[in-house]
Amino acid sequence: MSAIQLNVIKPSVNNMTARVFLRAAKLDFSENDVYGQTRSPEYLARAPSHLTPMIETADLPRGALWESCAIMQYLCNKHGLDDFYPREPEARAMIDSAMFYLIGTFYPYLARATYPALNFPLYAGEVGCSDADAATKEIARKAAVAALAEPLDVFRAFYIGDKPFIGGAKPSIADIRLAATLEFLAAIDYDLPDWAKTYMASIERTLGAAYAEPAADVRGYIAYVKSQRQ
Repeated sequence: MSAIQLNVIKPSVNNMTARVFLRAAKLDFSENDVYGQTRSPEYLARAPSHLTPMIETADLPRGALWESCAIMQYLCNKHGLDDFYPREPEARAMIDSAMFYLIGTFYPYLARATYPALNFPLYAGEVGCSDADAATKEIARKAAVAALAEPLDVFRAFYIGDKPFIGGAKPSIADIRLAATLEFLAAIDYDLPDWAKTYMASIERTLGAAYAEPAADVRGYIAYVKSQRQ
């Protein structure tokens, strides 16, 4: 039996993050597709948040852990994966900051911009899931699209700089999180800047099948939903 069980919903870039990492880190794990099961009593007993990705391992205090960044940080700490999450405090601080900036600032814009096209539910209180008419919802979505450029460029200017990756010469957990997130922009045919295209290609080339295999599920879902609009 694998030491880690990873519970996922494959079309999600949040789940893709954990799927890529566990493969790239060559950890002993099994993967369980829980699509349609996260509100079941059995799942909620283990993860009352009903979120994915979620890992289960006997080593954790409650046996389970969700949130992709927390999963990667924990497993790096547990297994000494310094190539992905360096121990040096300043280098680690930059990686932590990049991940928190992504989930706190960049991802909310990305969700508002892409979730309607992906047929994903938006968060309570968002215009997109309100009683507003379709035109108003589209205005809000386009505003989110326009807002993406500024925080995206922060990754280039501040976190990556003159290095290939946020992690330096090798991809870090922050790079895995960012590259996976950018996959969703294909759903709206977002015009990625050249540096981001080169960056994503470099991540996939460096990580190989560990990246390409989970990415194929996200890309396949995007292709499917786009085909339904034609």
